[in-house]
Amino acid sequence: MNTNLFDFLKERGFIAMVSDEDAIRKMLEGKPITFYIGFDSSSTSLHAGSLIPIMAMMHLQRAGHHPIAIIGGGTTMLGDPSGRTEMRKMLDEDTILANGRKIQAQLDRYLHFDGKNSITLNNIDWLLPLSYVAFLRDIGKHFSVNRMLAAEAYKLRLEKGLSFIEFNYQLLQAYDYLTLYQKYACTLQMGGDDQWGNILAGVDLIRRKEGVKVEAMTFPLLTTASGAKMGKTAGGAVWLDADLLSPYDFFQYWINCDDQDVKRFLRLFTFLPIEDIKKLESLEGSDIRKAKQILAYEATSITHGKQAAEEARKAASTVFGSGGEEGKRDLEAMPTTIISHERLAAGIRSIELFCEVGLTSSRGEGKRLIKQGGLYVNEKRIENLDRLLNEDDLTSSGILLRAGKKKYHRLVAE
Repeated sequence: MNTNLFDFLKERGFIAMVSDEDAIRKMLEGKPITFYIGFDSSSTSLHAGSLIPIMAMMHLQRAGHHPIAIIGGGTTMLGDPSGRTEMRKMLDEDTILANGRKIQAQLDRYLHFDGKNSITLNNIDWLLPLSYVAFLRDIGKHFSVNRMLAAEAYKLRLEKGLSFIEFNYQLLQAYDYLTLYQKYACTLQMGGDDQWGNILAGVDLIRRKEGVKVEAMTFPLLTTASGAKMGKTAGGAVWLDADLLSPYDFFQYWINCDDQDVKRFLRLFTFLPIEDIKKLESLEGSDIRKAKQILAYEATSITHGKQAAEEARKAASTVFGSGGEEGKRDLEAMPTTIISHERLAAGIRSIELFCEVGLTSSRGEGKRLIKQGGLYVNEKRIENLDRLLNEDDLTSSGILLRAGKKKYHRLVAE
């Protein structure tokens, strides 16, 4: 990498705010540093929006720096109020720990934890044993309530009510940073832009407790050109877990992105050299499809591996290039649902089935698409709202469902 790592990250769109640009620029170009990002355990899987911090960690790791991925088992018990208008659902400890193990396994696919130069920790290990009174005397005394209430995260929650348990969240995240500094010489915390106040609280705590200056950096909170939150679609989250979202559907998410998003996404979600990206950015009109195909392949390869990316690309190209002819489709990588012959023989309303397999977000959307001519069975448009699918629709490859031009799903009867 010829350019400064800080400038490299900035050019690719990763940097929103920093505590001290000159200091971070120098630390990223000097000897290896230890840095960290936290991931909460509120779900069994991360989603595509989480790829921004993951990709940033991978860039720093490739440059020789040492990542720590914190699984927020302890902090998830409280719930982060940042960016929320309502209190998060409280989960039990067993669920949080189980989620954390799955998140850790996901992150290992990207960061390859070796226990030395790249490690993962769960903050439940040092947060749960804390003595409440001792913690307040040692850590709480360094926090100004007035300053905390002025933070954007708390301002948003105060409008609908901020619980005392949420109010403690910033103290615990700051304590995480202090713990990692003391035990692992961690000097940089990164996170989403909504974490700015929490991260700065850790910077300030380390300064007060240790007399040392550490740094903070945040990433922009992306929305797509349509205004949707990055990693979210009408059909739900774009999960990184292949059991929750197939590599084929993951591939299709990137293929179907808005033309206006391709430039940003190529910079953020691939490792392509910036010179190659600039060439793709110059494409216009129908040629943008080529850039989307490259984006989809690269993003899928990073998350699911090259073999899965190749299979998704092959399945997509054969489906879209088949012209509806039987025998020309490679359907192995296409999302597939198994239904019983008995259920099919009784007849299933197409509106219900399209919703069930995730091609539509609701029966209402299914009705609207039928009226617009947007739902297909075996490449034949559904004309009737009451259309039933039955065994007469079965082909040697099953039943092929399509919503719009690009969303496919296969049914197999057993």
